[in-house]
Amino acid sequence: MSQQTAPPPPPPYRPYRQVREATPHSRAVSCVRFSPCGRLLATASLDGTVALLSPSSLAVIAVLRGHSDGVSDLSWSTESYYLCSASDDRTIRIWDIRPVLAGGAQAAAADPGADRCIRVLKGHTNFVFSANFNPQTSSQIASGGFDCTVRIWDVKNGRCTRAIEAHSEPVTSVHFIRDGSIVVSGSHDGSCKIWDAKTGACLKTVIDEKKPAVSFSMFSPNGKFILVAMLDNSLKLCNFATGKFLKVYSGHVNRQYCIQSAFSVTNGKYIVSGSEDNCVYIWDLQGRNILQKLEGHTDTVISVSCHPTENKIASGGLDNDRTVRLWVQDS
Repeated sequence: MSQQTAPPPPPPYRPYRQVREATPHSRAVSCVRFSPCGRLLATASLDGTVALLSPSSLAVIAVLRGHSDGVSDLSWSTESYYLCSASDDRTIRIWDIRPVLAGGAQAAAADPGADRCIRVLKGHTNFVFSANFNPQTSSQIASGGFDCTVRIWDVKNGRCTRAIEAHSEPVTSVHFIRDGSIVVSGSHDGSCKIWDAKTGACLKTVIDEKKPAVSFSMFSPNGKFILVAMLDNSLKLCNFATGKFLKVYSGHVNRQYCIQSAFSVTNGKYIVSGSEDNCVYIWDLQGRNILQKLEGHTDTVISVSCHPTENKIASGGLDNDRTVRLWVQDS
């Protein structure tokens, strides 16, 4: 009789500590995103710029200018060649990051202001609040905005291939599943919906509560779950196949802002989120307990990002803080 082996216990939790702090923008930081290759940290701001930072020193390697209003969201293509930015100027810009990666910091520093924008996607009739590359192809992007639509774009020709009247209030987030077949959207109308990326058909309404507003939603890295943030100080993990809520994470403060959370999978499985009490919270994914509360920011932490291979977290703060901070686990 074969003996079933118990799964290995999770590694013991090692605390994070702040190692770097930088102020690459003149206004609130709205989004922080490590590149999938791990070699860059992109940051966006209400000042209308996108900065590319060193993920170790937080030195500014390049600044991407072109938006005429604040930038709310960023997404990398899977191979880290392209970055897209969603802006209050109603456009999405696609930036070619290959020269920065090829030339390294020195080449980028020699020409930090080079125009790296290769496409401007126009069609939204109000602020674009979220944008996400299809993980399977850098030629497709989903976006959501204050015009209550979810849009699918062909990056190669710059055209909108699907404009979906998705929600009755602003769309706060769009995110592809890892195989690129479906998109999850969240909205201030309190609903969270799944869309067919090809046809634009609504396949499922995961949540339809009216209140509280859904401020953020994303698929888990394995594609089995959706992490949903709501403006009632809660984060929920949902099995989207069954529509059942499996876990609720609480203790942070989130009643006003669309705070971007993240999965951490490089050492144990954690949920990481910013908070309106100026802290970064880390929960044990399975146990739901708060493992650590990272203090240092002086305003709401609006966005966090986990490095793809290293035990490293980046965070960004709103206008009374404006810093990007880097946290690493003690070895």
